[in-house]
Amino acid sequence: MSSENILEVRNLTKHFKAGRDQIVHAVDGVSFSLKRGTTLGLVGESGCGKSTCARTIIRMYDPTDGSILLDGTDITAMKQKQLKPYRKKMQMIFQDPYASLNARMTVRDIIAEPLLAHGVVKNRAEANEIVYPILDRVGLTKEHANRYAHEFSGGQRQRVGIARALVLHPELVICDEPISALDVSIQAQVINLLKDFQEEKNLSYLFIAHDLSMVRYVSDHVGVMYLGHLVEMSEADEIYKNPLHPYTRGLLGSIPAADPKLARRKEKSGIEGDIPSPIHPPSGCRFHTRCPYAKPECAQREPERKEVGGGHMVACHLY
Repeated sequence: MSSENILEVRNLTKHFKAGRDQIVHAVDGVSFSLKRGTTLGLVGESGCGKSTCARTIIRMYDPTDGSILLDGTDITAMKQKQLKPYRKKMQMIFQDPYASLNARMTVRDIIAEPLLAHGVVKNRAEANEIVYPILDRVGLTKEHANRYAHEFSGGQRQRVGIARALVLHPELVICDEPISALDVSIQAQVINLLKDFQEEKNLSYLFIAHDLSMVRYVSDHVGVMYLGHLVEMSEADEIYKNPLHPYTRGLLGSIPAADPKLARRKEKSGIEGDIPSPIHPPSGCRFHTRCPYAKPECAQREPERKEVGGGHMVACHLY
């Protein structure tokens, strides 16, 4: 029996060694769940741990602590051979369409590789029967199949990446900033393509992005990360209309406004200075060194995540 949640992440932690005695606290105690057929947007500044969290969930990295449940099955400690059947259920669209495609392989071979690796087809002739239709589905043609990645534009390469991720009919797709390297006009095309696939296949997305406006458009729920911690989470509309954490307010306040009058009325971001080093994160609330509302308690004690109503969760001493 399928679980209501396609993904459950509990107290996920990922640390890296940086020298003999130094530890990079990339992800520290992140917990959330993703319902089947929905999209969870994950936002935050560069270096906050979004991509590390995603790569740990998909088991590109081994977690330091915590647990990952995919469709009710704990995959946290599985070896690579044990993971193989579950990898068909979860796939990833990478941020850089220039670096994530093998320059020595044709588009046909790139998309066919997962089919052959998982034994879905026995040979390339059988693979072509699946590859050509999905190429057409992502807006490319049969003629594109014999070309190499360097012959395509950035938007076309990302379409190849989407086709590769979806060719196995996964249930969960992790989108690691899939539009950040693309022109604005191409971004909308790629996002609409992903939404169409979600409606048709009941896909679940973990969508990581810097563009807060785009995250609101694609997401059912939004989580805000800062320096390895998940500081706020709620339904997408709620978090944009009623941001609680000072960091979330700062992120939303930094969104450019097209109307000059509106831009003058917008609340100042309130985020000053650079993000601290994850090797030596601040004590207590990690945002207190940049927070305009910080009080002594913030530096002494880490805030617990609390629900303030309607499933709106926040980790801040102000509440």
